[in-house]
Amino acid sequence: MVGMTGKRTTTAEQAEKAGTRESVSPVPRGFGLTANGYGSLARQFPSTPQGARLARLSVVRQLGHWGFGPMTDATCSVALVVAELAANAVCHGRLRGRNFHVRVDYEGPASRFRIEVSDAVLGRTPEDPKLPPDDQESGRGLFLVECLASRWGWEPRNPIGKTVWAEVAAVRPDGVG
Repeated sequence: MVGMTGKRTTTAEQAEKAGTRESVSPVPRGFGLTANGYGSLARQFPSTPQGARLARLSVVRQLGHWGFGPMTDATCSVALVVAELAANAVCHGRLRGRNFHVRVDYEGPASRFRIEVSDAVLGRTPEDPKLPPDDQESGRGLFLVECLASRWGWEPRNPIGKTVWAEVAAVRPDGVG
C-alpha cells in the first residue's frame, strides 16, 4: 500500500504503527514471493507453437523474479516441463478459438513447483509415458516430464477440457527453501 507520503508500507508495518499485534496475511512483494515464500503465475496463451514458446519464456522470466536464475536446475526443469506440456496442449488439445492455460505455483516451504497446463479437449488424455523407437522424432515429452517431476497426472477440467499437472522439486539458489 502507498501512503500519503508516497512511501510503500506493508500491512504489518501499518498494524505495528497502529499498535495492534494481530495476525496479518502475507502481502505480495511486487513480482516476488509473498512474505512466507509462495508465488503464482497464471496466463492464457494461443494454441499455437508460438503460444507454447511464449508460455515457456514467460515462466522462465517469472522464475527469475522469484530468485531462480535462468540456468539453475530448478528453472531448467520447470521450463522443460512447461515446454513439453504446452506443446502437448497445442498438438493434442487444440480446439479452434480456444487458448490453453498455464499456471505455475511456487511453494517455498515445500520446496516445489506445481505446473498445470489446461486445454479444451478431454477426449485425448495423456498415456503412460514410454520411449518410442530411436528412429522416431517425437513421443518423448511425457517421458521427460516423468523423469523431471516427482509426481504428475491429469484431471478433467470444468466445464471443458483437461488439466495436466506436474510437481517439480525446487531448491532456491540462495539456499532458502
